[in-house]
Amino acid sequence: MQKLSNYINGNLSAPQSNSYIDNYNPSTGKVYSLIPDSDAADVNIATAAATAAFPAWSATPAAKRSEILLKIAQLITENLDNLAIAESTDNGKPVWLAKRVDIPRAASNFHFYATAILHHASESHRMEEGFINYTLRQPVGVAGCISPWNLPLYLFSWKIAPALAAGNTVVSKPSEITPMTAYLLSELCIKAGLPPGVLNIVHGYGHKVGAAITSHPDIPLISFTGGTKTGAEIARTAAPMFKKLSLELGGKNPNIIFADCDFEEAIKTTLNSSFSNQGEICLCGSRILIEKPLYEKFRDELVKRTAKMKVGNPTDDSVKLGAIVSEQHMQKVLSYIELAQQEGGKILCGGKRKIVEGFEDGYYIEPTVIEGLPQNCRTNMEEIFGPVVTLQSFETEEEALQLANAIEFGLAGTIWTENVSKAHRVAAQLKSGIIWINCWLVRDLRTPFGGMKSSGVGREGGWEALRFFTEPKNVCVKY
Repeated sequence: MQKLSNYINGNLSAPQSNSYIDNYNPSTGKVYSLIPDSDAADVNIATAAATAAFPAWSATPAAKRSEILLKIAQLITENLDNLAIAESTDNGKPVWLAKRVDIPRAASNFHFYATAILHHASESHRMEEGFINYTLRQPVGVAGCISPWNLPLYLFSWKIAPALAAGNTVVSKPSEITPMTAYLLSELCIKAGLPPGVLNIVHGYGHKVGAAITSHPDIPLISFTGGTKTGAEIARTAAPMFKKLSLELGGKNPNIIFADCDFEEAIKTTLNSSFSNQGEICLCGSRILIEKPLYEKFRDELVKRTAKMKVGNPTDDSVKLGAIVSEQHMQKVLSYIELAQQEGGKILCGGKRKIVEGFEDGYYIEPTVIEGLPQNCRTNMEEIFGPVVTLQSFETEEEALQLANAIEFGLAGTIWTENVSKAHRVAAQLKSGIIWINCWLVRDLRTPFGGMKSSGVGREGGWEALRFFTEPKNVCVKY
């Protein structure tokens, strides 16, 4: 049984408690490795290492930091197959998806910020009275980075790459549900020559490791991606300590289908935006709003294609949906499907646990489409984070916007129409941080990423991330 290690001060080490957590393969339901059950003692050691490493790393020329991060990106690419298999084994997603999306994007994150830091410029303002103001952007110190289980290496690197590029050192916690690729990354960082203490990876539970990172007095900055309730807990701790805070939280995203859409393109992409990664993406369109003249045609075709989607062994390239990440999460998703029926919803397809031959103990759920629910029911208002979508019809543009905006979340939205004026008009009024028109999940790393309302605080991506991981300092000179 493989035992994973923490990565602290440049070394792979056992947790101080010498205790471990079972790590399950969701496709089989079996334990296949052991995770360090770390606690505040490990976080203290990691933070001390990061604090000691900060002066030298922050003073390292940007070109040298860039060189090391580019080496990490190269090593991720060279180890694509092994990392993709590890991600699939840990998370349950199809191997082909990890190869196509997760691992290449992790390499891209490191590559992007390794090059972006070379072009990061500050502002200068001349005053007529004979003064010049210029702005320094300096690394903050030790950054606390806590990432989720749905896109493990993808989102882990999305945080630590800009933090390191900007000159910070990092104490990080990957999800205890999917720790494997973060562990493998620590081995690659050693190969790449990352100096000891610059990046520290502490494995374990959120209520132990995450809480210790959030409350540590020597960690002035917290970047968290995960559930809204956990984000609120982090904010309650971090705010009185005046820490810089970035929270990327939940979503319950509307997919607005107007009758004048490109029908085939809308159907094809909606299928993907509904069920990609087993619906375990915060950007999935879980509420499909369809203009009434198109409702029946769109519904029938969507159900027909959904019913044909293959669920099963993640190593099978013909599989579209793999396993749900854990038994606990599978039961949560199934409980929402049961709740939907209690709330008056009609299951059009799916709705049950899928038993896969040879993987009978795995955590699989059929992709599920539900109609007939009232707008204000829990199924339509709460994040399910699984392969479940609901259908609603609307008659006017105003009604579509009312339905789309009538929830506490505001992360993303998708609009399908061939009317360019309508598309921009609706996009401007959607209360979401990210809007796609006639597409979905097209990401430019230069653009700001994040949500409104209960979907989070702050923005990640591009210059937004480099601004977050630095402190601005104004210097005024009389000449």
